[in-house]
Amino acid sequence: MRILVTGGAGFIGSAVIRYLINKTEHSVVNVDKLTYAANLENLQGFEESSRYDFVKGDICDEELMQDVFQQYQPLGVIHLAAESHVDRSIDGPRAFLDTNIMGTYSLLSAARSLWKKLDADDQAAFRFLHVSTDEVYGSLGPEGYFTEQTPYAPNSPYSASKASSDLLVRAWHETYGLPILISNCSNNYGPYQFPEKLIPVIILNALQGKPLPIYGAGENIRDWLFVEDHAEALCLVLSSGIVGESYNIGGGYEKRNIDLVKEICHQLDSALPDSPHAPHEQLIAFVTDRPGHDARYAIDATKIRQELGWTPRMTLEQGLRQTVDWYLTNQGWWQRVLDRGHRQEQRLGVSG
Repeated sequence: MRILVTGGAGFIGSAVIRYLINKTEHSVVNVDKLTYAANLENLQGFEESSRYDFVKGDICDEELMQDVFQQYQPLGVIHLAAESHVDRSIDGPRAFLDTNIMGTYSLLSAARSLWKKLDADDQAAFRFLHVSTDEVYGSLGPEGYFTEQTPYAPNSPYSASKASSDLLVRAWHETYGLPILISNCSNNYGPYQFPEKLIPVIILNALQGKPLPIYGAGENIRDWLFVEDHAEALCLVLSSGIVGESYNIGGGYEKRNIDLVKEICHQLDSALPDSPHAPHEQLIAFVTDRPGHDARYAIDATKIRQELGWTPRMTLEQGLRQTVDWYLTNQGWWQRVLDRGHRQEQRLGVSG
């Protein structure tokens, strides 16, 4: 099968493509605008593969998306292209509405145009997997879990834009019959993550002796999912999920932000005992909380476990160790990202 992956030069998208090329016989078309968080280095070595094609393009460009679908005739779509950083959505929500909502519409339109022209067998095989977030469900109290039946209650411009795109995808199935699937995942982490997210920010700031910023008192709780486990789950949903259904994908490892940061500090202390910044916990700095900061996310992944047989392979302790080791041994990668102008000390998400 030829699979079109949008946002394939991003963190999760590149993990999905690496999985597809290395673990399956599928071919891949990667469509990516190459915005600030995209990095083709994440896919180094695939350029010469006969099973990999790259198209630089904006998913909001309806004409281009129509051309891409007609040229490559994919029978599978994994839609990951999105503006994804909550803080940036607070300061500049328009880009999130444009990409996450109108970009999804553009893809749905192109996918439907192709799907209608396919023969009966290919129509039956076609799948459009829309990758979303658990943030569409809002915030949990100290108990309970998000299930596929949890009502949507987004609290940030980012999560509102993703909730909107989820509903568009559902509508294209109910109205036009397009064979869609939706996944909602918990917080991803792992190698190649752009250094605006919590875990790489903490690792790289600690290595440079900079403050380790934690919102509020660090009491917010997240469910952490190793990115390679997520990539495997997405490919399983695409191949075996029931058309029209949603699947929650979670790592099953809840952690308060303050405890997560302390664990990273302990791992850095162990890996770098001679660091002038050790013990790295001394760098922790509490900063003003962001507006609308959800208290707790936790995924109930029973459905994907029981129906598709998926469970995460990586524990949080193992995943954090592997992630820290990766950033320690790949300074060239993250240094080039920082050299492109990304400023980790820049405070975002306070305009609310």
